[in-house]
Amino acid sequence: MMSLFKTGLTLFAVVYLLPLGIAALRYLAGGTGRGWRSADRSSIGALPPPEPHAAAVVRIFSAQTVRWRGIMASHCWIVFKPYGASSYRRYDYTAWGELPIRVNGFEPDGRWFGKVPQVVFAADGDTATALLAKIEAAIAGYAWRNAGDYRAWPGPNSNTFVAAILDAVPEMRVSLPPTAIGKDYPYDGQWLRRTRSGPGLRLTLGGYAGVTLAWVDGIEVNILGAVAGLDIRRPAVKLPGLGRFGVDQDGSS
Repeated sequence: MMSLFKTGLTLFAVVYLLPLGIAALRYLAGGTGRGWRSADRSSIGALPPPEPHAAAVVRIFSAQTVRWRGIMASHCWIVFKPYGASSYRRYDYTAWGELPIRVNGFEPDGRWFGKVPQVVFAADGDTATALLAKIEAAIAGYAWRNAGDYRAWPGPNSNTFVAAILDAVPEMRVSLPPTAIGKDYPYDGQWLRRTRSGPGLRLTLGGYAGVTLAWVDGIEVNILGAVAGLDIRRPAVKLPGLGRFGVDQDGSS
């Protein structure tokens, strides 16, 4: 029994504490930079020009979050443009403002207070158009939309909001990065349920801990919001604080 306990502690140290320690050192080595109020939030130029005749677009972005929380956490948001629209619509879920769902508060593909975002999901043309009705319905029907609903940890936060959209649109078949703390918060009150984007089960203890075994999400273990795991479908290792290492979710290496 003692040997099993020591093995468990060793695994925890290697899989959780070591990656978080590396993430903390990386944060300190990078310096604090300028204050978040004056940080760069300009476009990274990752979206097609929003012309009315251009194809429909759907994107999910993720970027390291602000200040020390960026050691372990990222912020996700969704952007889309229907065919015929002359501008993008960006939806964030934040602690600022009267209501947590924030529309067009930032550049659609803007840096998140100086941090360059990565694309988690991309769809264009007819594929994007087929998703839009469900995306808009999920946003309109999101339950945690009132003042005071936002909680940075364990949720509901920005990542909970985007995870709820992904659940409502299983055709997107993508999971959020392991650094998206809050994605496992039970926004619908269900602590144990099937994953909606494909075969699998998710158990979450209020977002504080949990296990996911699924085709799209892979194997994930959540301890206090920090997620470690393996992606089987797109082979990769998931580490808390450091993210995903392996085949990109869009299939490129």
